[in-house]
Amino acid sequence: MSVPASETAAIMPAAVYVRLKRETNLAAVTQELAGLRFSIILLARWEAARSVDAASMVELRRELARMRTLYFDKIDTLAMSFGVQQAMETKASVERSVMVPRGMMPPIAEKQQEQLYF
Repeated sequence: MSVPASETAAIMPAAVYVRLKRETNLAAVTQELAGLRFSIILLARWEAARSVDAASMVELRRELARMRTLYFDKIDTLAMSFGVQQAMETKASVERSVMVPRGMMPPIAEKQQEQLYF
């Protein structure tokens, strides 16, 4: 049986509740930051491959700039919510841990290869 949130606060000390809520929020923001980092790496790799046409290249560059802006905005939000030190530690952790497999190619190139066979 689940206990409503209003009763949970009465069961555990306020300091423990606040710490758990903070850790949960930090984990959620870290996941969002990791997702943005993954997208940035992937888009940058595709843009550097130069295996796409000019129109798609412009679209990739625009999306890459947007993702970078979102990434740095998320770091700023993290710093305002959890402190600058926590934001820098989280950013460093995300940058060390997020990896993109080498074989991931743009969907555009895969479509062109499929057209060769069909």
